[in-house]
Amino acid sequence: MTTVIRAARIFDGKSEGLLRNSSVVVEGDQIAGLIAAARVPSGADLIDLGDVTLSPGFIDAHTHLTVAAEPYDQFLISQLRQHVAERAYLAARNARATLEAGFTTVRDVGCIPGSNFVDVSLRDAIAKRLVPGPRMLVARNLIGATGGHCDFTGGLSFRATGRELDYTDGVADGPSALRKAVRFNVKHGADLIKFCASGGVLSLADEVDTPQLTLEEMAAVVDEAHRLRKRVAVHCHGDRAAKEAIQAGVESIEHGSFLQHDTLSTMKSKGTYLVPTLFALEWLTSEGTRLPPAVEAKALAAKASHSKVIRKAVELGVKIAYGTDASVFPHGFNAKDFAIMVGLGMSPAAALRTATSVNAELLGIENRIGTLEDGKIADIVAMPGDAIDDITATERVSFVMKEGIVVKR
Repeated sequence: MTTVIRAARIFDGKSEGLLRNSSVVVEGDQIAGLIAAARVPSGADLIDLGDVTLSPGFIDAHTHLTVAAEPYDQFLISQLRQHVAERAYLAARNARATLEAGFTTVRDVGCIPGSNFVDVSLRDAIAKRLVPGPRMLVARNLIGATGGHCDFTGGLSFRATGRELDYTDGVADGPSALRKAVRFNVKHGADLIKFCASGGVLSLADEVDTPQLTLEEMAAVVDEAHRLRKRVAVHCHGDRAAKEAIQAGVESIEHGSFLQHDTLSTMKSKGTYLVPTLFALEWLTSEGTRLPPAVEAKALAAKASHSKVIRKAVELGVKIAYGTDASVFPHGFNAKDFAIMVGLGMSPAAALRTATSVNAELLGIENRIGTLEDGKIADIVAMPGDAIDDITATERVSFVMKEGIVVKR
């Protein structure tokens, strides 16, 4: 079956500007090329979307689909009361909202203890078209040190499971134990590895920028992951921890709130990606968000530094990938980061590339998605008007096609 999608403008995922008076030809689940808008091959179905901008399906490199956005105190209660089946239903709802927002692929970077492989099951159910959602690459358990950000500090982990967390939950100490945690994740279906190098904003018992693993421990995690041909993302707000994680060879730094100029320069030279999760901090520090005082102080400190770091990263030409930390805010609002990126000095086309061709490269699937080119998977979205003139059009996606199937129109 041949389908022609006609639009006033097309962003191909790699250019600085827009193509005009063109159409995308879809054969089955693949793109068969771009043609002049006036041409419609004999026997093809025409979808004329009019005054919109077509784009490759968006990619979010930092989501947590198995976690629902809730007020902080309610989140703690949910972890004690939710059965795994309820988490699965919530995850399916989150997946659908993400897809309908135009995000046809996500890198899901970690579950909380007790999730019982919901992320792996959701990924597989979506792939089998049992439920609607984005293509998923999953990290399984967050990996980190005892008492660190990945240990869900403040006693929650013990009360939620009835025991102290161990390598089967991603909590381990020392190179050997951390290698075992990596192997456990891969054994149970992880597509990538995610570990926590520094403290976090939402955890109760650690400082946001303090290192939590030694260089030797980080090197063991990265080496084991790379042996198993898995890429590594690292939760990291602090500068010292980031320096050591980059030295260990991680593919991406997530958040990066307190990175210094020399660290950003090293990232530029090594090709390490920065995934800034911008809207998450805006949400956490917005009026009406109820956070414990210690957590609120960390969020405000991170936000105060973060925008300066991202501006400098843009100036230096660091590879910036699109990732949101959806779950901190409600799923489906993933496109909010585009406008913030542009406000921090990135061109609208560069911001769009972060969520298309750049993220496809970060995930290692650039041969399949990320651009509107012959032979790529037909993941296509449409936004009203000119998305280069008004980047907030990304927040009003009106058409979504995934693998050649229209899922929103």
